[in-house]
Amino acid sequence: MVSHGYGHAGAHPCLSAAGTGGGAAGAGVAARPRLALLWEAGVRIGTTLDVGQTAGELAEVALPEFAQYAAVDLADWVPEGVGAPRGELTGPLRRAATRTICARGALLPVGEPVGYALGSAQARALASGRAALDEEPTSVVRAEPGLEEYRMGAVIAVPLSARGTVLGVASFYRSVDAGPFRGGDMTLAEELAHRAAVCLDNARRYTREHALALTLQRSLLPRALPELPAVDVAHRYLPAQEGVGGDWFDVIPLSGARVALVVGDVVGHGIHAAATMGRLRTAVRNFSALDLPPEELLGHLDALVDAMDQEEGELGGIGIIGATCLYVIYDPVTHHCTLASAGHPSPVLLLPDGSVGFPEVPSGPPLGLGNTPFEAVEFALPEASEIVLYTDGLIEDRGQDIDVGLARLAEALATARTGRDRTPEALCTAVVSALLPERPRDDVALLIARTRGVSGEMVARWPVPLDPAAVAGLRAQVGARLVAWGLGELAGTVELMVSELVTNAIRHATGPVELRLLRDRGLICEVADGSSVSPRMRRARSEDEAGRGLFLVAQLAERWGTRFTSGGGKVIWAELKTRAGLGRSAGAARPRAAG
Repeated sequence: MVSHGYGHAGAHPCLSAAGTGGGAAGAGVAARPRLALLWEAGVRIGTTLDVGQTAGELAEVALPEFAQYAAVDLADWVPEGVGAPRGELTGPLRRAATRTICARGALLPVGEPVGYALGSAQARALASGRAALDEEPTSVVRAEPGLEEYRMGAVIAVPLSARGTVLGVASFYRSVDAGPFRGGDMTLAEELAHRAAVCLDNARRYTREHALALTLQRSLLPRALPELPAVDVAHRYLPAQEGVGGDWFDVIPLSGARVALVVGDVVGHGIHAAATMGRLRTAVRNFSALDLPPEELLGHLDALVDAMDQEEGELGGIGIIGATCLYVIYDPVTHHCTLASAGHPSPVLLLPDGSVGFPEVPSGPPLGLGNTPFEAVEFALPEASEIVLYTDGLIEDRGQDIDVGLARLAEALATARTGRDRTPEALCTAVVSALLPERPRDDVALLIARTRGVSGEMVARWPVPLDPAAVAGLRAQVGARLVAWGLGELAGTVELMVSELVTNAIRHATGPVELRLLRDRGLICEVADGSSVSPRMRRARSEDEAGRGLFLVAQLAERWGTRFTSGGGKVIWAELKTRAGLGRSAGAARPRAAG
């Protein structure tokens, strides 16, 4: 502690505990010590945007020579980051910080309500808006229960006011042995309180903005991930210590029992980053409905970010500083994984044999640069493997190289995988515990998905001859397979859908044509052909003899859509709910086209 030259006697045990020598009991505040204390206050008060820590810094800077007991009481709405209630000057007070040089420590714990009697220095300071002095020991010790044992002889109470709002009151107590306050002490106390009040108000405003940004981000992140047969997932999101960022994740069901796993990061913190994150997540979901390959989806997202950036620049906004995204598609039927990256770290793969690896993913540029194609990589992934997606806050640290962070992540996953509980939820907990402090510097998104497979018994395929006469035989085979699956009640509906889809493929598409039934949560019917022309549903007129096929399929199916294959063809698919699904009958739901 810097000595400022305040004189006091050393007889009292509290003062001797401070380690200072005796002096003239009535010495006043000289100009040089006063300036030294103000300089120290400027350095030590407001080092963070935390209300409680700032209050503690104000109390600490006054000790041990200007005061021997200091208390800071704030209105109960200040730590919450909200504004003052209308019609109330300050409102109820709560103890925010207490510091004393006495070995017995503080009297009131932080958070306890505080009430000051009329006529006390604190009450007068709050009413007048100016510092108030009380040099009557009897009334001084009545301000706080138990204070009489500390032998305090005088107190200066100063309102903590910033930008026209009274936040609370600071009380500086001087012991009987230290002598009375002198000329200039009131001014010094007001200056200390003013500097601290500005810092406290900044912390209050930051707390409010942080809470708003966190609320916004949590409302834009997935509230509950869907239960899918393709993967078993767990996730974590941890906001940053000093500001909410733009990290996000998502799990999106696709056609054919496939699933998309997404993780992204918007550079920056605060409401702007959170709002941008929400826009990108919504865009990815919309693009996913088109069943685009990962590299094409990132291309559309890149163009969107570029347009958003230009739009904000024209309106005088700050634009999008940077954004990354990793998009993964897993197919439980083929056990294949396809992924593409826009400047995002590669995922981690945990294989059933216990090995941990990072697949080589072509690292595309971050989103928003424009006119840069993305590349995808595809590989087989055994059932019961884990795909770990994360943002850079999990592995990057100012004090270590990124390779060290990746090695630590791989080690934490390998160690957790050998434990008894190997669920994705347990892996998430182990990774966060091993790699992150309680309050990370950057926000972190973590998504772990354990892959599942679809049994071959739940998939049926038939090659389709390019002959309309073959449709009747296919209908019979489909009906027999549904009966074998215990779905005989759907036979009529599915046979009608198969007839329409297969007939359209024979008439309008090119070969080869294949029919596939997939029993998942529901029943999925797919017809693949070699044509890249997507059919378009239209409402046939009363005099038309054709044009009702897709309309009929849409009425029978829960969902339907089109996706294109890498070989230049397409797949028309339709999904029906079964009794084991969501409990909705095949024809009762309003149809929704998915692409």
